[in-house]
Amino acid sequence: MHSKMRVVLGQFQTFDEEMAKFALQLGISEIQMNTPALPGEKIWTFEALKDLKERIESYGLKWTAIENVPLIFYDKVILGLPGRDEQIENYCQTIRNMGKLGIPMLGHHFSPTFVWRTTTQAPGRGGARATAFDERQLRPGDNAFREKMARKRHLLDYDVFEAVDGMTADDLFDNYRYFMDAVLPTAEKAGVMLALHPDDPPLRRFGGIQRMVTSLEDYKRAMEIGNSPAWGVNLCLGCCSEKGGRDCALEMIRYLGVRKKILSVHFRDVQGTLPCFQECFLGEGNYDPAEILYELGKVGYEGIIMEDHVLKMDYDSDYGHRARSHEIGYIQGMIQMMDFACGEK
Repeated sequence: MHSKMRVVLGQFQTFDEEMAKFALQLGISEIQMNTPALPGEKIWTFEALKDLKERIESYGLKWTAIENVPLIFYDKVILGLPGRDEQIENYCQTIRNMGKLGIPMLGHHFSPTFVWRTTTQAPGRGGARATAFDERQLRPGDNAFREKMARKRHLLDYDVFEAVDGMTADDLFDNYRYFMDAVLPTAEKAGVMLALHPDDPPLRRFGGIQRMVTSLEDYKRAMEIGNSPAWGVNLCLGCCSEKGGRDCALEMIRYLGVRKKILSVHFRDVQGTLPCFQECFLGEGNYDPAEILYELGKVGYEGIIMEDHVLKMDYDSDYGHRARSHEIGYIQGMIQMMDFACGEK
């Protein structure tokens, strides 16, 4: 066992002094940003990334990863629409810019619908509010549902549902191969790792929309496409738990971990599995967090771990500082205890 796993602060878009102090006071020295609020409608320029990186480093923090560019940067790539080659070139330039600045990881998904929940107000522990998903509430033929999904994800200047109606998993994988064939050589040269996040919830199809990564078999297929040292997985333990609870999480870790394809970990859990689940605090979900962390250590994982979705606690901020402090401290304590038990300290 080892002590090279470390917690980073993630899942925010805007960096400021408050966020910097929050990280530092929690004992965190690295950050990940999800779709950072940077100027640009098609690409992030070197200058914009450089300015943000310098502000981050002025507080003694390291910018370790970016998760996701805006969907409008590569929506045509996902859907195989005209204009995707221009988007791919812009994506490659963003990778080059990151490489020049020493930002080593770029996460991505390949879903037209991104994350979806049927409520954000499910009652959680002590009255905290949780997101939840119930497939039985979906009405695929309901135009209002489809319009709500489009508005929620800001899906663009064309009818996304017209583009995806009739798409199959094979179509999405073909589009993903086209994308990876173009961007992986750039990533290898730039020294930037590309981490693929699964679909959430891990349903093969819902609301009439096909999705690509919903199981270990899907990840195996994506891994064959991403046959490069620059390709790996953003392992979302929450999505694993949504799919099949503890067993699914352990299966993912063991298969992907021994192949050194886990690049980052989202450490969260849910209660219940598809077709119905609810997010929860660590320690009250489908798996034992200590067992999962120990399994990551057993397969030799040495990368970053971050809190992900958190419950809405009373009197908390929109970002969820209270809930995130709890999750982060929980994970930090487990890592320290694992190191102690294994004789690392």
